[in-house]
Amino acid sequence: MSFGCAAVETSATAGRGGAPAGTAGSGGGRINIGGFGGSSTSGGGCVNLQCQQDSCARGACTQTTCTNGGKTTVSGVVFDPAGKTPLYNVVVYVPNEPLADITTGATCDTCASPYSGRPIAAALTDSAGRFSVEHVPVGDNIPLVIQIGKWRRAVTIPSVAACADTPVDASLTHLPRNRGEGHIPRIAIANGGSDALNCLLKKIGVDAAEFTSESGAGRINQYAGLNAPTTNADGTTLTGTSTLWGSAAGMKAYDIMLLSCEGNDNSGAGAAPAAMRQAVKDFADAGGRVFGSHWHNAWVFNGPAPWPTVAKHASGAHGFTSDITVPIVTSFPKGMAFAEWMVNVGGSTNFGQMVIHGAEHSVDSTDEGAQSWIAGTDAQNGKPMVQYFSFNTPVEVAPAQQCGRVVMSDLHVSASAAAGMPSDSGKQPFPSGCVTTDLTPQEKALEFMLFDLSSCVMPDDKPPSTPDVGYIEQF
Repeated sequence: MSFGCAAVETSATAGRGGAPAGTAGSGGGRINIGGFGGSSTSGGGCVNLQCQQDSCARGACTQTTCTNGGKTTVSGVVFDPAGKTPLYNVVVYVPNEPLADITTGATCDTCASPYSGRPIAAALTDSAGRFSVEHVPVGDNIPLVIQIGKWRRAVTIPSVAACADTPVDASLTHLPRNRGEGHIPRIAIANGGSDALNCLLKKIGVDAAEFTSESGAGRINQYAGLNAPTTNADGTTLTGTSTLWGSAAGMKAYDIMLLSCEGNDNSGAGAAPAAMRQAVKDFADAGGRVFGSHWHNAWVFNGPAPWPTVAKHASGAHGFTSDITVPIVTSFPKGMAFAEWMVNVGGSTNFGQMVIHGAEHSVDSTDEGAQSWIAGTDAQNGKPMVQYFSFNTPVEVAPAQQCGRVVMSDLHVSASAAAGMPSDSGKQPFPSGCVTTDLTPQEKALEFMLFDLSSCVMPDDKPPSTPDVGYIEQF
């Protein structure tokens, strides 16, 4: 992610959307940084919080270089909204200007797009969720932003000591649970009778009040798909998925679309007309993110060209009646991080392997343009199988121009509990079907995938890089 772009905008229209100065996303997370009358000083000296950094070298610096190679740092661990599971590849930074709102809806942003607030110190979380930001401004009430894709929370560190490390309390480093804590991407969930992705979002900590109809203010909107209830437990009627998929413009009002397995590949999504398939592709090509569970791979295999070429449909698709162990693909940077993360969060007991309950085999392999994440050999028929794959969109353009993302998974939330244990159900009205509170190992893998889907788009063969923080020159 490059923060040192030419033509960085003012706080009223900074990168990733425009908003009133001082806000930190929709509905909350306000931070205040003094002295923001302008962004430059004569002679190109330090500006605002830059003057409080131990790396300050020009202008009215209030700090000096630390002795013996020391640095002023803040450190901690970033967690999911529930505050339970540490997260990988989250950007943590100190802004030097008020943040702008994040634009809601499909937008063509990549990892080369600037972050808001002209960051002056930044870091990425590792596979244990840990971060350490160097050259943090010294003083009281230092702003800190935690962001992955369009999930963003802005907090204030009470005090940062010079030339020492300041641990950030975990209460400040979880992603937002509601609009009052920060910005949450607008997510459409197509409910299906054979999976419960709505329950996954609830378990990772999104507040129940954020689950509303599409006409409500909540950031999570549910639609009734095949074999799923047409109402919530409170009696709220759900709009059908055909309305969602029938309009590219309607889908583009969302950032992410989660598609719960419907249990049938011949009806519902499996029988969607060509116009709907084109609309879903248009959403992804415009920068939208699509997560499809099991039979929703019909959007790929029966979709517009060139989507059917990114993977090979299994000729003898079937389910497994017992648990299987499948390798995690570690031949690319994020795959290696995923394998490390799964061990760190208790999702895997053996590095590079995960146990899948209720597994399916509907994909044999991926082709150029797609990346397998969990893949192995089907012991029942000796064929290769892919449990999870992703590809960036538009497929037909150069990687640097791609800004959307599609992922397909044969892992199910509703099938992830061990035999004899309660399991969430997509057949019950929400939230009555959500009967568990802790993530299973399989659901932890799905949580990793959800936040990777949310993150900025980049080629999968490249490792995420620590954001650049350029010196603010005079404009």
